[in-house]
Amino acid sequence: MKKYRLAESEEKFAELIWQNEPIGSGDLVKLSEKEMNWKKSTTYTVLKKLCEKGSFQNENAVVSSLITRDEYYSNQSIRFVEDTFGGSLPKFLTAFISCRKLNHHQAEELKRLIDEHKEE
Repeated sequence: MKKYRLAESEEKFAELIWQNEPIGSGDLVKLSEKEMNWKKSTTYTVLKKLCEKGSFQNENAVVSSLITRDEYYSNQSIRFVEDTFGGSLPKFLTAFISCRKLNHHQAEELKRLIDEHKEE
């Protein structure tokens, strides 16, 4: 999987696309102006950058994603665990739950996820 890292403003812009795709580039300009107070040139500059990163495409003036929102945030979660906890999921979970208690449903859900994803 490619490593995608977006700046905060790029991520907000990506959210606009994900929520409205496929979207005409002209409509995206209007939406960006309304939601982010961006000018047309800013919208097209950021869109071009995201297309170059391989995250989105602008084909025949229709913008759509090449990576889903879920794929993007999954990648960011993996990167966070790698960068912060040396890639150790147990260390991450220990830090995450150290100051809180899991309810029965949460504990069972974690057990189910672990069982589903463990190597045989």
